[in-house]
Amino acid sequence: MNTIRKKKIISRSPEETVKLGECLGKALGRGDIVCFFGALGTGKTTLIKGIAKGLRINQLKVNSPTFVLMNIYDGRLPLFHFDLYRLDNIAEISAIGYDEFLYDDGVAVIEWAERLGSGLPEEYLKIELGHKADNERVLTISSVGKRYAKFRECLN
Repeated sequence: MNTIRKKKIISRSPEETVKLGECLGKALGRGDIVCFFGALGTGKTTLIKGIAKGLRINQLKVNSPTFVLMNIYDGRLPLFHFDLYRLDNIAEISAIGYDEFLYDDGVAVIEWAERLGSGLPEEYLKIELGHKADNERVLTISSVGKRYAKFRECLN
């Protein structure tokens, strides 16, 4: 596993976060995986709403699937939205056929991806979110594996 590029972006509002997500969503293709890392309230779901918008999915339909582990949204490509916050062990996610969705015809986004431990995919777009100020967030985006170098346009 190698990190090809790392970029820090400051988002000063939820609207900016959605706009970044929309750029990423437009660039995402079949089988792409985006893994999110960060504390509660850092904007993971807001960024996913932007990704949905970029995939031509009504962002109002997007909510955090905390109690069901995964939601599926239909758009230009299906969006498989995982939220592993309440995951106790990797066997729970394996039981729903998690890896089948990762390499399917859609895009997989995974909140709380650190809970996968050694189950993280070999290649993925990694997005770490953190608080900077009340309305500001720091997003650190890195491409893990060569497949994700294509996101450079969104990182400028």
